[in-house]
Amino acid sequence: MKNRLKESTSPYLMQHADNPVHWYPWCEEAFERAKSEDKPVFLSIGYSACHWCHVMAHESFEDEQTARFLNEHFISVKVDREERPDIDSVYMEACIAISGSGGWPMSVFLTPDKKPFFAGTYFPKEQKYGMPSFLQLLETVQAEWKMNRDGIVSSAEEAVRLLSRKKTRTKEEKGDIIKRAADDFLKSYDDKNGGFGMAPKFPMPHNLIFLLLYGKQMQEESIIAMAEHTLMQMRKGGIFDHIGYGFSRYSTDEKFLAPHFEKMLYDNALLIMAYAVAYDVTKNEIFLLTAEQTAEYIRREMTNEKGGFYSAQDADVDGEEGKFYTFTQAEIDKVLEQSQAARFKKAFDVTEQGNFEGTNILNLLKSGALTEDFEAQRQAMFAYRKQRAKLHTDDKILTAWNALTIAAFAMLYRISKKERYLKAACDAQSFIEAHLTDGETIFASYREKVGNHGFLDDYAFWITALIEMYHATLDKKYLEKAEFWCAVAEKKYKAPEGGFFLCPVGEEGLFKNPMETQDGAIPCGNSVMAYNLLRLYAVTENTAYKSKAEEQIEFLKTAAQSYPAAHTVLLLAMLLQKEPLTHIRVVSGENGLSDLKNMLPFMADITISEDTKNMPCLDGQTTYYVCRRGTCAVPTTHL
Repeated sequence: MKNRLKESTSPYLMQHADNPVHWYPWCEEAFERAKSEDKPVFLSIGYSACHWCHVMAHESFEDEQTARFLNEHFISVKVDREERPDIDSVYMEACIAISGSGGWPMSVFLTPDKKPFFAGTYFPKEQKYGMPSFLQLLETVQAEWKMNRDGIVSSAEEAVRLLSRKKTRTKEEKGDIIKRAADDFLKSYDDKNGGFGMAPKFPMPHNLIFLLLYGKQMQEESIIAMAEHTLMQMRKGGIFDHIGYGFSRYSTDEKFLAPHFEKMLYDNALLIMAYAVAYDVTKNEIFLLTAEQTAEYIRREMTNEKGGFYSAQDADVDGEEGKFYTFTQAEIDKVLEQSQAARFKKAFDVTEQGNFEGTNILNLLKSGALTEDFEAQRQAMFAYRKQRAKLHTDDKILTAWNALTIAAFAMLYRISKKERYLKAACDAQSFIEAHLTDGETIFASYREKVGNHGFLDDYAFWITALIEMYHATLDKKYLEKAEFWCAVAEKKYKAPEGGFFLCPVGEEGLFKNPMETQDGAIPCGNSVMAYNLLRLYAVTENTAYKSKAEEQIEFLKTAAQSYPAAHTVLLLAMLLQKEPLTHIRVVSGENGLSDLKNMLPFMADITISEDTKNMPCLDGQTTYYVCRRGTCAVPTTHL
C-alpha cells in the first residue's frame, strides 16, 4: 500500500505525502479497509502552520520504525482541520472528554465504524514530559485491540453515547449575562501587561470588540480601557511583526513579547476589525494605523492574483520556530548605518544577548516608541529578511476565513475612506462567488479545485461579509445576496429544536452532527447568525428577521449562562438588540448617492429608501432620516 495523500490539494496533507506512513485522507475506503483487515484507525488531525504538528511529523511520521508499526497494525488517516472543521469538532470534543485536554496535533484512535476509544495530542518520539513515546503508545493500543476487544468496543460505544447525548438546556438566568461577562473580564484582566489570565495569551479580537462596544454603550471607561490597553500592548509586543506587519497566532508569555510565530488569516482579519472599532471608539490614530498595516500585510503576502486570500504562514524556517522573524544584533549592525542602527536597537529592544533564545524579537514594549518614524529602517530590514529566508504559505482559500477578511476590509474602507481596501474586498468577494458558490451551495475551500461542501461558518460569515459589502458600497445587490444566503442557511442547517448544526442536516457522515454555541479563536457560527439576523432586520425592516433573531438569541442564552465571557459574539448581538446602531434612511434626490458612502458614520445601519411619499426629499436634495436610541431627528440634507 502507498501513501494516499499525493493527490490531495491540501498543503497540510501534501506535507505528509512523502511520509513512509501509508496515510489515507478521510474517506470511506480507509474505514472499509479497517473493517476488512480488522484493524483500528489512527486519526491524526492538524494544520499546515502548526509547529507541534511539524515536530510530531519529523519525529514519528518520518521515522521508518514507527511507520512500519503503524502500517502493519493500523489504518492511518490524516485530516486538515481547516478543510474539515466537522471532523475536527467531533473528535476534539472526544479528545477533551477522554484525555481532559485538546489541541493540535490531535491523535485519536477509532474503531472501524469511526467511534473513538482513546485520544490525545502530541506524543514524543522518546518517553518524556511524563508521556509515553508514540511507539510505546501504538504498541499498547495494538495489544489492547488484540487482547481486550470487547472492552475497547464497549468504551467506544459509551463515548459515542455520551458525546451524542442532548445537552440539558436550562432557562434559569443567573443575572444579566452581558454584565457578568464584563465582570469576568475585569477579574481576569492583567492591568500590567494587558490581556486576560495567564500565559499563553491569545488575541481573541471578538472579546475586545465586545468590551469596546459594551463600555461605550454603558459609558464605562474602565471597560474600554481594558480593551484599549490590551490592543496597545499587542501592537507594541513581539506578537506584532514590526517589519512586515500582521499578527502572530498568540503570545507564549504574559507580556505579548514572544509569540507562537505562525500567522493565521482569521486572526489578522478579526484584528483589523478590533483595531478599527477601537479607533472609532477612542479616536487614537495608532489603532487605525495598526488596522491599515495589518491590511497591507494581507494584501502583500496573503492574496492571490485573482483576489482570494491565503490561509496561513508557517512559524518555522528550516525546522526552527521563529527563525524568520528574529535578528541578532550583528545583523542589525550589518544592514543599517551606524547611527540608524543605534536608534533602531534602542527602540526595538535589540541587545547582544537577545530577548529570545539568544536572538531578538523586535518589540516596543520597553521604549513605547510607537509614534517615532522608523520607515526607512523598516524597509531596509524587510528587504534583508526577505532575501535571508522564505516562509511556507498555506495557499488554500477557505471561504469562512475569506469572508471574515472581506468584512474586515469593507469595515476598514468605511473608516479610512481608502479605496484600496474596498477594492480588496470586492476582488475577494468576486473570487468567492466565482469559485466557491454554485446555486444554493457554498464550498468550504479551494486550491486548484473546490473542496468539501460548506459548513455553517461558511454561510454565516459569508452573510456577514455581504452585509458589510452593502454598507461599504450601498449597492443593494449585496443586501439581496445576504438575504438569499440567509434563507439557504436556514433551510440547510436549522435544527428543529433551535440553533444551527455545523453540517447540513442529514449530510454529516459522522456519529453526530455538531452544534457549536461557544466562540473559540473564531466566532461561533450560531452567534454570527444571530448577529446577521439583527443586521438584516435593521436594514430591511422585515420583522421576520427580528423574530428569528430573538428566537436564536433566546436559544443561545441558555448555553451562555455558565460562562458568558466565552460567548461574546452572542453578547454583541444582545447589545444590538438592546440598543440598535444609529439607523439612517436615505432618500435619493437630484444630487444622487454617488458620494454618500464616504459621508456615512462607521457605526450605523443604512437603508436606501424609495418611500418618497412618507419620506420626501427636502428641496429636491438627497435627504437623511436619522434615528438613534429610539428617537428620530428632523430630516436633513447634511450629515
